Amino acid sequence: MTAEHPIPAPVVPPVVRPRRLRTTPALRRMVREQQVHPRQLVLPLFVREGLTEPQPIRSMPGVVQHTRYSMLEAVEEAAELGLGGVMLFGVPEEKDAEGSGALDPAGVLNLAITDVVGEVGDQLTVMSDLCLDEFTDHGHCGVLTPDGRVDNDRTLSVYAQMALAQAHAGVDMVGPSGMMDGQVRVIRSSLDALGHHDVGILAYSAKYASAFFGPFREAVDSSLTGDRKTYQQDPMNAHEGVREALLDIEEGADLVMVKPALSYLDVIRRVRDAVEVPVAAYNVSGEYAMVEAAAANGWIDREAAILETLGSIHRAGADVILSYWAVEAARLLTA
Repeated sequence: MTAEHPIPAPVVPPVVRPRRLRTTPALRRMVREQQVHPRQLVLPLFVREGLTEPQPIRSMPGVVQHTRYSMLEAVEEAAELGLGGVMLFGVPEEKDAEGSGALDPAGVLNLAITDVVGEVGDQLTVMSDLCLDEFTDHGHCGVLTPDGRVDNDRTLSVYAQMALAQAHAGVDMVGPSGMMDGQVRVIRSSLDALGHHDVGILAYSAKYASAFFGPFREAVDSSLTGDRKTYQQDPMNAHEGVREALLDIEEGADLVMVKPALSYLDVIRRVRDAVEVPVAAYNVSGEYAMVEAAAANGWIDREAAILETLGSIHRAGADVILSYWAVEAARLLTA
């Protein structure tokens, strides 16, 4: 060979070949480090008072506001697929400044709890949202002071009553999501005082003032004015999320949650490393809507994106995942 065309150096075969473990589908399954199981998935469901048939939610394709009866069909399907549970949200016909519909034994959410427990109570963990935002005419998660601020301590008193109403309806676990200081302690004390020792608390411990909640506003017919930045956490804070999770456990939380999930995978990991109780994460409406919109435009593989999304949340440390894809994902995971 001439200087212009030197003899190539011999290729030294690699000693370590990670690709060997990717050779076949069976081998890839065998060495997979993480796997989401249907039992780890919780399906959020919306039941709206006064509906005669399910009503599609425009910003969340495939998700509906249920009637009391269509909700029973949905929970039966969830049970058949082996999901871990359902999280119920109520949408009342009438709202007021105090959110009094949340306390009414005949209110839409409390009736839905009883309906669902009667239908699938032995097969699913029946959870319910414990917050006032769906029930207040101003859309905030608590009652207001005369000058329009959310009154933390007055709200705690309402939460205590709301917890009892949901316990009397038969709920397995309440999900206080309002981010009021001291909410877990008050709820636990209220439940225990009347003998509801077995009702669990899934604390929304690290809930951020996120842009990804947008479609949820439509799902619950939110009448929010202003924002929730005085009680939900700053999206740029991570240590704060861990601190609040630890506080909630000290106050009696059985599980702690990070919400949203995808933009806060680092927080999920930090919380998982800091606590010894199960960690949940909420794959929220905006995250759902982004994937659905991209898939509708043919930009991504929808089913692969669903499984990758849920897998990333589990990989970050979530033991339980609330997702609007829970039913579909369970089918994909067991196919």
